[in-house]
Amino acid sequence: MVPISNYLWVSTALFCLGVTGVLVRRNAIVIFMCIELMMNAANLAFVAFARNMRSLDGQVVVFFVMTVAAAEVAVGLAIIISIFRHHESVDIDQVDLLRG
Repeated sequence: MVPISNYLWVSTALFCLGVTGVLVRRNAIVIFMCIELMMNAANLAFVAFARNMRSLDGQVVVFFVMTVAAAEVAVGLAIIISIFRHHESVDIDQVDLLRG
């Protein structure tokens, strides 16, 4: 049996990669994928804890996180496509639609 610390290290590494991608990249699609990476890292930690505690609570939380991620993908991609049609770019530095 693999110890829980290995799962948590992988989860931490994935989350750090996601945070780095969000902070460094300017492409909205890449930022979007990095947010999904962070959500999956949290899911991995939830499943690892659920398995370690022999409880289904963590897996139920993962189900809700996956539902939120699916809704985020639907809304987020629609917004990104709309921005691309308006600006012909997905660079977040060029998007100033919400500035007053």
